[in-house]
Parts: sequence; C-alpha cells; structure tokens
Amino acid sequence: MSLRARLIFTALLAAGPAFGADGTSTEDARPPFELWQEDRTQIFEAADIDLAAFQWVARPLVVFADTPADPRFAEQVELLTARISELEGRDVVLITDTDPAAKSAVRQKLRPRGFMLALIGKDGGVKLRKPFPWSVRELSRSIDKMPLRQEEIRARAQTE
Repeated sequence: MSLRARLIFTALLAAGPAFGADGTSTEDARPPFELWQEDRTQIFEAADIDLAAFQWVARPLVVFADTPADPRFAEQVELLTARISELEGRDVVLITDTDPAAKSAVRQKLRPRGFMLALIGKDGGVKLRKPFPWSVRELSRSIDKMPLRQEEIRARAQTE
C-alpha cells in the first residue's frame, strides 16, 4: 500500500466508528458486537466498544497510537487488513484507538503509551502487548498456542 493510500485509510479510520476492510462506512445504530457478527472484517473505534460484550465470543485486537499519522499505526493496520481472513477464522475483532484525549474505556483499561498492540483473549485477559507492529502470521501463531484456541481446533476436527 502506498504512503498516500495509507494516509487516506488512516484518515478514514479516524473519521468514524466502524469501517469494513474495503474502507466503506458501516456506521449503524446497532451495537458493535452485532455489527461484527455480520461482518468480521470491520475495524471498530475503541470509543464505541465495550470489551465485555466480546467475552467468550471473540478475541479483541486493539491497536493504539497517539495519532492516526503514526507510521507504526499505519503499518499495523496495513498488515492486519492484508490478511484479515486469517484473523476472521480465529474470531478476532479489530479495534483502533488513536485519540488519547478521548480516554476511551479500552484505553483506560490497557493504559498504552504511544503505539501499542494488545491482544485480549476470549476470557477477557490480556494475552499479548507489543510496542511495535506484528504480522498476522506472528499473531496467528500466538493465538493458536492458546488453550482455548487448541480446544476450538480439536472441536472443529471432530465435526469434520
């Protein structure tokens, strides 16, 4: 993705509460949890998120930055959207927060300093924190090592 495309994409993320992977607005009066169940490629703004709504259903992946212009933020969003289908299969919901002044509940809970990537397990516990962008491959490996994910893999294998 070119620098110009990245800047446009990050501006779109900062402009509204939810966007599909194609950048189209999915703003709706329904709660983010319902929207995510219909389209798991959406990226949600942390201000609109109640992490408890995703407990035992999804793994929130939160990308923090102090501004949408942070190059690490742009790189992380690009890495995630390029291979979003791999995250869909692991029940990952993508959440961004680039406004420290808004003091979202997610930001208050996780307390990032500058750029941070945080993966929250289905049990609601923080499983991973990184101060730099991570590839979907690395994230997938971390998720696949989790006991609950191992159970999900075994259950799918038995039903197939």
